[in-house]
Amino acid sequence: MKSSTENGEQSLRAEIEGLKRQLEEQKRLHREASKLDAVRPSRGRLWGLALLAVILVGVAFITGYLPRHRRESLLVAEANVESHTDPVVNVVTVGQSSGRSELSLPGSIQAVTESPVLARATGYVRKRNADIGDRVGQNQVLAEIEAPELDQQLEQARAALAQSEAAMEQATAALQQGRANEQLAKVTAARWESLAKQGIVSKQDNDTYQAQYQAQQANVKALEKAEAAAKSNVAASRANLNRLTELSKYQFVRAPFAGVITLRNIDVGTLITEGTTLLYRIAQTDRLRTYVNVPQADAAAIHVGQPAHLTVAELPGRQFPGTVTRTANALDPATRTLLAEIQVANADGKLLPGMYAEVNLASTQAHAALMIPGDTLLIRPEGPEVAILDAAQRVHFQRVKLGRDYGNKIEVLSGLTPGQRLVVNPGDTVREGVKVNPK
Repeated sequence: MKSSTENGEQSLRAEIEGLKRQLEEQKRLHREASKLDAVRPSRGRLWGLALLAVILVGVAFITGYLPRHRRESLLVAEANVESHTDPVVNVVTVGQSSGRSELSLPGSIQAVTESPVLARATGYVRKRNADIGDRVGQNQVLAEIEAPELDQQLEQARAALAQSEAAMEQATAALQQGRANEQLAKVTAARWESLAKQGIVSKQDNDTYQAQYQAQQANVKALEKAEAAAKSNVAASRANLNRLTELSKYQFVRAPFAGVITLRNIDVGTLITEGTTLLYRIAQTDRLRTYVNVPQADAAAIHVGQPAHLTVAELPGRQFPGTVTRTANALDPATRTLLAEIQVANADGKLLPGMYAEVNLASTQAHAALMIPGDTLLIRPEGPEVAILDAAQRVHFQRVKLGRDYGNKIEVLSGLTPGQRLVVNPGDTVREGVKVNPK
């Protein structure tokens, strides 16, 4: 069809060119006739020019309008054919989730109990009994410290205690003597007071013995205070001795609990400073814990006692069952996450503190949500929509409210009902009200 049209156009162009040449020739003859005589052209010549103009208009109509009309008619026919053919689309059915939600979160494995071991005595390491990786029991001796200064302080405290006890004995003896003198002064003062009443002795002598009795009473009180001070000195010396005795026990560094030595920071001859030198780090590895940050959308489904399991890349195919032991019961305002602790039994010691793990939390939803494939969703300025097919195979766009995104599938909270059919990857041919051919 295209070649015949082109041949017709070429022949029409040739005819137009011939007519143009004839018109130019007529114009030239007309100019020459006008030059020869200035008289008015004849009626026959005017009719010839008019006829020539009509011919040119007809030729232009044939060469321009008719081919264009043919092309438009062909396009309309093709469009009519396509419009009567329904576009083929793939469809899926809206379904419900199983009601069981799986949440996978990263976490770092830690020991339930981990403690640094520091020295309470200053000195040099005399003997080291444990090294990194050793399993030790509670109160097992890990190292021995040689502390000569502490030994000297201990001897000095014993001597100070003996001195304090001797001073207390002297104070007690002085008090007993003071009480005896007080008793004698009391008896003497009573006798002289009786004699003075009888007028046998003078009043001045009686006053002297009465004053001596009062002085002995004051002396006894002072001696009682001295004895109490001596007892206090004895108690202070004994407490200092007990302190140094207990401190000397820390020359033997012991494990606070049964566990594994994860760090050893000393060797024989190392100078140890009390309270500052880190000797060992010990951890209990029979039970481990992992902290995870649960997003706000899933925080309500996490509760104490909920089962969980851990997986590590170094142990493929193995899952370690655990339990949610506690939660923070509050969201971190910076990250909007809930801190949860999961504890896992580690009797065989396969898990090590510091490992990176994936924590899988399983929860059961009271109402199973609707699930749709991610490639059925249309994101538009008005909000997310999906293309629904009705019973007549016609498309209708429906706005939906989305829940959690699982990657290839998305939860739908509202806007759909189970069993509805959705168009997968709706293109430009899928428009509102269009009838399609579902596959």
